[in-house]
Amino acid sequence: MENAIEIAYRALEENPDHRVFLLSEMIHNPHVNQDLIERGVRFMMKTDGTPLFPLEELRPDDVVIVPAFGTTVEMFECLAELGINPQTYNTTCPFVEKVWNRSGQLGRQGYAVVIHGRDTHEETRATFSHARQDAPSLIIRDIAEAETLARFIRGEVDFAEFDTYFVGRYSMDFVPEQHLARIGVVNQTTMLASETQTISNLLKKAIEARYGSADLKTHFADTRDTLCYATEENQNATLGLMDAGGDLAIVVGGYNSSNTSHLVELLEERMPTYYIKDAEEMIDAASIRHLDLHAGVQTSRDWLPAGTVSEQPLEIVVTSGASCPDALVFKVLMRLAELCVVADRMESSLDAFPPPPAAKS
Repeated sequence: MENAIEIAYRALEENPDHRVFLLSEMIHNPHVNQDLIERGVRFMMKTDGTPLFPLEELRPDDVVIVPAFGTTVEMFECLAELGINPQTYNTTCPFVEKVWNRSGQLGRQGYAVVIHGRDTHEETRATFSHARQDAPSLIIRDIAEAETLARFIRGEVDFAEFDTYFVGRYSMDFVPEQHLARIGVVNQTTMLASETQTISNLLKKAIEARYGSADLKTHFADTRDTLCYATEENQNATLGLMDAGGDLAIVVGGYNSSNTSHLVELLEERMPTYYIKDAEEMIDAASIRHLDLHAGVQTSRDWLPAGTVSEQPLEIVVTSGASCPDALVFKVLMRLAELCVVADRMESSLDAFPPPPAAKS
């Protein structure tokens, strides 16, 4: 993500006399995106694909940045037809491209591709577009849908019912009764790695139940190497924090960040968890504004137990999404220290660490 942000700023510096566009949000962090807007970057579409700027109004001398989530094959082709090289400032994450490449390999080997992801997310839309160039492709959202798909694989549900569950989420050449006999599973890289692995294992067992174990590799491809290790490491670190215990958790990140929301899902299984976009959401020791994944943005009272840390020791877990700048996390830590009346001790404990980088000017 940091590389993508640096490329975006470089595009601005190198093209002072040109219009600079981003296909959609650079990353799912409102502070980074707002800073780019203030510097003159214009967004061409919302994250769900809703247009904000007509493609036909682009000029050959315009600069278009491809965000870290990548974009569809069709968009790459459209930009090229307009005389714009989409590769000049292509910030697509290498792990996303790895999934695209692996999907192509699966297709050329005769497998269909099952994509674990949110079909409205720009990364999943991009992966689906690239995968279907070489392979019949299907998007499933979660374990519940994987269990439904497994029932089709095992022959427990008539394929005539397939559209009831998956309409609009498979490629035109996808024939369920034919292509579910040979599959490989890839994912939107910001999904829970553990959930993708559970889905993969579930579908593998369904394949084995239908076709036997003797020739399992013919029917099910091993795609564990496509999991994004950065996302997985972040999730594993969060699990480690959970095991260490805590009174409450603070998760920092953009409210439309998929990988951040999954960290929240993990933590709220064990402790009260507050999903905030920045330090300003911690209004005071009595009130916090946060995103409840089930009820939307709201303000909660009595979120921080009464008393200072010295009077009533607190264990607060603080983590952040992959797209959250370190500077924002630093500000959250300092705000927590103020609210717990231990700012002086917090500052001395951070002396051993370098300060967050200054904002670009």
